[in-house]
Amino acid sequence: MRAARAILARELGLALRSGGGAGLGLAFFLIVVLLAPLGVGPEPRALAGLAPGILWIAALLACLLSLDRLFQADAEDGSLDALALAPLPLEAVVALKALAHWLTTGLPLAAAAPLLGVALHLPAAAQPWLVAGLAAGTPALSFLGAIGAAVTVGVRRGGLLLSVLVLPLYLPTLIFGARAVADAAAGEDPTPAFLLLAGVTLGVLAAAPFAAAAAIRANLR
Repeated sequence: MRAARAILARELGLALRSGGGAGLGLAFFLIVVLLAPLGVGPEPRALAGLAPGILWIAALLACLLSLDRLFQADAEDGSLDALALAPLPLEAVVALKALAHWLTTGLPLAAAAPLLGVALHLPAAAQPWLVAGLAAGTPALSFLGAIGAAVTVGVRRGGLLLSVLVLPLYLPTLIFGARAVADAAAGEDPTPAFLLLAGVTLGVLAAAPFAAAAAIRANLR
């Protein structure tokens, strides 16, 4: 437990100190969402109809920004070899690094989403589902991103390849997350879409650490 806390504290410190976590992802999220009215027009009804998709796509892209450094920095300075040989299982290390990524990227996006929802004229009834959906869905984005980061850890400048690998895996989270918000905004029951979103996240949380750890071991041979 002490080793797990130390790794999590290290990852949080590195993410916050380098500016590649909460700051960069949140700034990108704000810019994309606030630029949307300039592209689609300021008409409130049109913005409200597009708001669920805009917010979720912006959150997805914001989560992608710092994924390429999830394992790359450790691979470059040799820390990844030490972590692979540590008493803590590599699967647990991967899960802790993905958790730190979510805490510094996904969680701030969920916290900022209500203000941006107001900017896009999202109905008040959909606001709680937007926050709940992002809180439940963004962990899947971080953990799926960990798989892509592990696969590309040995590739120099592998950010584009990581995006190509990860984006198709993000589609179920994007679809169910945006659907839940859209249903709430339309006065329909968002529970089915939200439960599917939660189910996807739980499945990802269970499988992603093992897949990412296997990819890291293959790259370290």
